[in-house]
Amino acid sequence: MPLYRLSAAARLLGVSDDTLRRWADAERLATTEDDDGRRVVEGSVLAAFAVTLAGQPSGPEATSARNVFEGIVTRVLRGDVVSQVEVQSGPHRLVSLMTTESVDDLGLAPGIPARASVKSTHVVVELS
Repeated sequence: MPLYRLSAAARLLGVSDDTLRRWADAERLATTEDDDGRRVVEGSVLAAFAVTLAGQPSGPEATSARNVFEGIVTRVLRGDVVSQVEVQSGPHRLVSLMTTESVDDLGLAPGIPARASVKSTHVVVELS
């Protein structure tokens, strides 16, 4: 499972580094230390936290001029042929249906960073 430095976790959540540090200091977000002694967040913990932060989009975040959303995979529902992948990008929750083979090829699982590209009614998920 990937580990995220606080600055990377903040970017995925769409908040400042300082905000994320305050949440960690207040024990709102669980952190650990990596081998170099830096504070990090485990990917699955960050994914679960991103879901709790998600609310209704408002203001400038309600639209995406480029239709590309940087985020984190929060859920994968595997089927025999088709799987459902959920990506949380700030206040936006994106859901993509894709082949299970693609999910396996990309190694998608909760906590993995991903970029969702929206085209019409289709969401394409790429590793970021």
